[in-house]
Amino acid sequence: MSQHSSLRGTSSLAAKRNVLKRFERVAVLKRRGQWKEGDRVISLRKTKPEA
Repeated sequence: MSQHSSLRGTSSLAAKRNVLKRFERVAVLKRRGQWKEGDRVISLRKTKPEA
């Protein structure tokens, strides 16, 4: 009997996420040098997750 595809482990689902949480977006912007300490965390620019 085979396992249904929706019952896969969470590790395979995490890699396909295309929406970042706010703290993840801030981390991406910091790495790119587009965000400084003290900047507002509301109205962040759009970011794509790094593969």
